[in-house]
Amino acid sequence: MASFQKLPQPGDLIEINRGKIQHWGVYIGDNAIVHLTTDAEKNGLSTNGIVRMDKMSEVVGTDECRVNNLLDDTYKPRSPDAIVSDAKRQVGQKPTYNLLHRNCEHFVTDLRYGKSISRQVQRAIKAVGEAVKASPVLVSVGLLASTAVCASTGGLSSAGGLASAGVLASSSHWKQEPLN
Repeated sequence: MASFQKLPQPGDLIEINRGKIQHWGVYIGDNAIVHLTTDAEKNGLSTNGIVRMDKMSEVVGTDECRVNNLLDDTYKPRSPDAIVSDAKRQVGQKPTYNLLHRNCEHFVTDLRYGKSISRQVQRAIKAVGEAVKASPVLVSVGLLASTAVCASTGGLSSAGGLASAGVLASSSHWKQEPLN
């Protein structure tokens, strides 16, 4: 298990660095966390989720982690007893996991603050917005094309188009053609 600069206390949010993304759990004591994860490979933005209680060392593995009560300066945290009680009560539930609307960070911030917030999603949306400003024609075409594909397969909503548009806009081999 990773070493902590600040030892976790029940109700603390644990941020686990997975490279480009972070996984989140809430510490409940006795080296255990409750976290929202998926029970299968994701296909798109939404999939089946499961709330699990696991030993922190099993979830963290060799990744780096830290206590990160990221919104304590903005929102008043709920009491540790309430956070831990609500977290334990949700173990075994199978909510829909949605990358944009109900991911592991949304889950833990809702437990700690009563507010479902994901700064990772906020940063990604901001990046897509900046890509739109930089290349509006390319992003619009990518958004329309990927939304049409999603609709024709009965899959994702226009949010899938947004995600794909962000990927298209950031691809270096795509060039915006001047309009005549």
